[in-house]
Amino acid sequence: MVMDLAFMRPERLWWLVLIPLLVGLYAFLLWRRRRRASTRSISKLEKVLPKQQAWKRHIAVGAAVLSLAALNVAFAQPKGEVEVPRERATVVLTLDVSRSMVAEDVAPNRLAAAKSAAKDFLQLLPAGFNVALVQFAAQASVVVPPTTDRGVVAAAIDNLEVMPSTAIGEGIYSALDAMAQAPPDPDHPDEPAPGAIVLLSDGYTNIGRPSATAARQAKEQRIPIYAIAYGTANGYVVSNGRREPVPVNHQELENVARISGGKKFAAGSSNELKDVYSSIAKSVGYVKVDQEVTEQYAGYALFFAILASLSLMSLAARWP
Repeated sequence: MVMDLAFMRPERLWWLVLIPLLVGLYAFLLWRRRRRASTRSISKLEKVLPKQQAWKRHIAVGAAVLSLAALNVAFAQPKGEVEVPRERATVVLTLDVSRSMVAEDVAPNRLAAAKSAAKDFLQLLPAGFNVALVQFAAQASVVVPPTTDRGVVAAAIDNLEVMPSTAIGEGIYSALDAMAQAPPDPDHPDEPAPGAIVLLSDGYTNIGRPSATAARQAKEQRIPIYAIAYGTANGYVVSNGRREPVPVNHQELENVARISGGKKFAAGSSNELKDVYSSIAKSVGYVKVDQEVTEQYAGYALFFAILASLSLMSLAARWP
């Protein structure tokens, strides 16, 4: 998608002044034709000829004018911000495996649904991206270092098991450790590859270093955190025969995303989580760059020119 259109040769846009002149000329010819028609009688030949449908002729003329306008815009060599796929990057998938993830407010439970969506997310990323897997509960660890082998990461996701407590900050620090293990770009070995942390959690930090401090370190390393608040306000787990509420802490995850320069999402179902992962894959997998888009507007001009030609041929429309 093109954003903030600019021009490499803006002086050529002066030709656009012809467009309102052409529109004005067409309106004048229509007016003159109607005036003549109102002051003379209709001939016998005109009575038997099929009457033209004016609105169809207007479409033909309008398409021709739009074609000229688009061609002039293309002539000025437009450029704009476009999204292009990244060639390489590192994504650290950071998953909460605390005990609250067995809550069944998301069927069949939060962790099982999160595993399924995470494996689908792997397939949304470009093949050249490195993916690492980090788990966290009371402690955090790098389960799989950055790799392009999606099968290895998917198998590791399947083997994740729940553990007690929640240390979101430790999860972020381990994700940064995993990011540091990403292989360098062979073309630019001294430049770190772009990367992002995708962190899914449902709980509150109750152990370990503060998540805000970890998020600030991610900010310093220019690694945004896409935080996903997963679950509902009605989630609970059963402990010793009693229900223990485990609502999602949106505020902490919002702060983590904001401080790091990333974005916070919320998902209360498996389908919503898949949509979130799809949005994140697009954000991480594409980058906005300035690019000339002359061909795009030349294509618009060709489309409108074809539309005008077909209108004139198929409807036998006559210019006034």
